[in-house]
Order: sequence, then C-alpha cells, then structure tokens
Amino acid sequence: MSVWQKIDRDAERWLLLVFYVMLVITMAIEVLRREIFSYSSIWGEEIVRYSFIYLAWIGAAAAVKERAHIRIDVIMHYLGPRPKALLYIFGDLVMFFVAVIALYWSLETVHVSLKFGSVTDGLRISKVWFLMAVPVGFALMIWRLLQSFLRDFRSLRDGAPVYEGDKLFD
Repeated sequence: MSVWQKIDRDAERWLLLVFYVMLVITMAIEVLRREIFSYSSIWGEEIVRYSFIYLAWIGAAAAVKERAHIRIDVIMHYLGPRPKALLYIFGDLVMFFVAVIALYWSLETVHVSLKFGSVTDGLRISKVWFLMAVPVGFALMIWRLLQSFLRDFRSLRDGAPVYEGDKLFD
C-alpha cells in the first residue's frame, strides 16, 4: 500500500486523534490549574475552542467518507440497487454544490481576516489559522464526495449494491 493510499484511508482519523488529544490534555490541564491553583489561562480556553472547531469540520468530512451522516433511509429498504445508487448520487450532488458554495464563502472570511491582520485574544496568533478549519473541512468534504461519486458510479455501472456505510441501528 502506497503512502497516498494510507493517507487517503486514515487522514481524517489521525487528524481527529491529534485534535481530540490536544483538546482533552489542554482541558485537563486547565481544570487542574483552576481547581488547584485558582488560576486559569486565556490560551487554554482558546486551544480547546479551536481544537473543537477543527474536530467538527474534519469529523464532518470523515462522516461524508463513511456515509455516516444522520439520514432517514426508510425508503431505501424498498429500492433496488440502481434507484438506490441514483438517490445517493443525487444526495451527494446536492451536498457537493452546498460544499462548493460554502468553501467559497469560508475562503472569503479567511481572506478578510488575513487582509486586516486579526489575531486571537489570548494566543495573539493570526486568526487565519483557526478560520481555516472551515475551508479545510469543506475541501475535505468535496474530495470525499468526489470519491463517493466514483464509487457510486462504479456500483451503478456494475449493478452492484451501493455503499451505504455502517448502520447505527438495525
């Protein structure tokens, strides 16, 4: 397996792990500092907040990859492989267009922040690094949606069952 295949398979999982560990460790340190020393820092709260934002957007891309978004799929049980694939492709197309529009507008926000040089209150770091969570998330979603289109079109062409992701409840 090549490096690119490993990155494609596990990128979101590793990024989620990094941001989750950063969030938990920082939060634990801040709770201990507050309870033991009666002192907390502004930077700790910011790190937790921005880690959580990255977690949310990268997690959304991971959910697109695994088709793990919440959906009502009662009708899917009554459809054959071809209509089911077409319905998934339609849903992915709608999500794709929304993601492209959102990517454009989120990049506009990053551009404005970069233009005016806004910084965070506690860390005094450019807000661009943290505002980039949204375009990064939407770019990852677009990438995963393109992969989903290819997978679904192959299923449609071959008459194979479409990938539905794991089910939460049976």
